[in-house]
Amino acid sequence: MTADPTTMTKLDDLLTAIRAFPDPRRAGDQWKQVFKLLSTTGLPAGRITGVVGMRDPARLAELLEQLRAPGGVPTEPPPEAQTLHHALKAFRKRQALTQLDDESKLGHSPLSKGASPRRTAITPPNEWPDAVWQELVRQGRLRYVGHGLYELVPE
Repeated sequence: MTADPTTMTKLDDLLTAIRAFPDPRRAGDQWKQVFKLLSTTGLPAGRITGVVGMRDPARLAELLEQLRAPGGVPTEPPPEAQTLHHALKAFRKRQALTQLDDESKLGHSPLSKGASPRRTAITPPNEWPDAVWQELVRQGRLRYVGHGLYELVPE
């Protein structure tokens, strides 16, 4: 997976600008641009947020070198089917518990006005890595809503 030359040039310029700061974590605008450009390269979201979230110029330089390499950034093998099955089962269980917890709060009675909106998007169990949830999204079993939230796809 290699990025196009103009994107790599822009990323190099941004890395130089970030390194010019006395504290690279203060280069907020440059890190935002890095995030946008890395998102166009096809890298997994976890790799991008790991580098940009930590605001680490050394890891960014390493990632750029990996993008330049002929083989590109090494990717992880997809999770096994049994792992996906157990993760989806745990997701359904957590979603059911979250809905029960939400329905047990005040204001959810037959006498209150209107039905309460059903919460369908949840944060998945953290016992499984992001690659498992991304694979379930790719298979069409879950839908990524944003901000780390997923929901079941209606069958």
